[in-house]
Amino acid sequence: MSRRFRLLLCLLVFSAGLAPAASDAPAESDQAPTAGGVRVEIKGAIGPATSAHLIKGLAYAEEIGASLVLIEMDTPGGLDSAMRDMIKAILSSDIPVVTYVSPSGSRAASAGTYLLYASHIAAMAPATNLGAATPVQIGGGDAPSSPFNPLRDADDSDTGNADDNADSAGGDAKPALTGTAMERKVVNDAVAYIRGLAELRDRNADWAEKAVREAASLSAEDALEQNVIDVIAPSIKELLIAINGRTVKVRNADHVLETDGLVIETFEADWRTRLLATITDPNIAYMLMLAGIYGLMFEGYNPGAIVPGVVGSICLLLALFAFQVLPVNFAGLALILLGVMLIVGEAFMPSFGALGLGGIVAFVFGSIILLDSDIPGMQIARPLIFGVALVASSLLLAMIYALMRVRRRPPVSGNEGMLGEIAEALEDFERNGTVFVHGERWSARSDAAVHKGDKLTIRKIDGLVLDVAPVEQAVTGL
Repeated sequence: MSRRFRLLLCLLVFSAGLAPAASDAPAESDQAPTAGGVRVEIKGAIGPATSAHLIKGLAYAEEIGASLVLIEMDTPGGLDSAMRDMIKAILSSDIPVVTYVSPSGSRAASAGTYLLYASHIAAMAPATNLGAATPVQIGGGDAPSSPFNPLRDADDSDTGNADDNADSAGGDAKPALTGTAMERKVVNDAVAYIRGLAELRDRNADWAEKAVREAASLSAEDALEQNVIDVIAPSIKELLIAINGRTVKVRNADHVLETDGLVIETFEADWRTRLLATITDPNIAYMLMLAGIYGLMFEGYNPGAIVPGVVGSICLLLALFAFQVLPVNFAGLALILLGVMLIVGEAFMPSFGALGLGGIVAFVFGSIILLDSDIPGMQIARPLIFGVALVASSLLLAMIYALMRVRRRPPVSGNEGMLGEIAEALEDFERNGTVFVHGERWSARSDAAVHKGDKLTIRKIDGLVLDVAPVEQAVTGL
């Protein structure tokens, strides 16, 4: 019996040793190239979440051995730092990247134009457009913080800058302003950047410079005619047919695209990317900031409440994280804080509206200029700002009304101040008994029978005896 047991144990150990080797074969086959494509969707303004999503999509495509990455794009522009991270990821990719402006009616404005130029294949659907890539400076300072936010263009008659001013979302040209040295640096840097991308992909570098200096735009048909893009296709299926057999350079090596019948898998954003996209939405960041401020205020009014302080701290930290990647105007943030302080001051030092009104005005103006950007999707919605201001105004009016009522009420002190107060019967009595009011026991007299625990209204005071009546009688006058 013992020998049989030892033999069985040896067989089990031997089988366990073979198990990993047997399981390695499927694992290796799982890592085999799928020869498929990965689709990454970019919709709306380009920000940190968009950049993270694309970089993860490219990494996923390399991990599964995909033969193509298809970026389907519709964007008004976005932040320079996010755009440059995306372009670096495209240029360092070992897989061909096709950027496709789709569906019809979409655009690749501002930062989207740079992404098109950086891609191995630039494609557009009919009735789409690109351009308006003029760089901008945000925050009113001298630092070139984000070339794809609202700008003040310089006069290029003698400085090499643009004749017209256009926002990063591809808006209409505006009259030029005299350029500063920093603005010339920003524009010239953007020109050199996009020309480098155009020369790398053998596309029209002169028009690329025009898109930066003059905020020029092109339709899909004109872009194809001027060698800005490579193909026009009404759908992804027709796009794959059109680029099949084309040769592109991937990291300085020729690569022939084999896309006919290619299966495209959509890469969905994970929860981290969706969370980042949510908290970096300007409206969400704005509400988080307000929740943080008011949460800390309530904790200050009620020390030990804990919940308002914890929630407020978390919301405020999330808002600050969002603001560090958004084009925040710190003067606007200071005005918001000043407005909140003035509104709080109205509660502690009643000025009958002077402090509160000033606080609301500061709060509204600060909210409007908080995000110094004209990019769609990178602004705080005006209805949200005025809605919050309306709620604050309503609370202020209610506070002023309450203060006015208190001011009109004549001050009453001493025993006379007890008239109309509610007392509680401490025993049953028909004529004379004791009641409890203001933390004291008092002798009381009542014309009606009273039961222990009854609520009694004090009608008058006769020395140290209270004349009381049941609350129902006091109300009805019986």
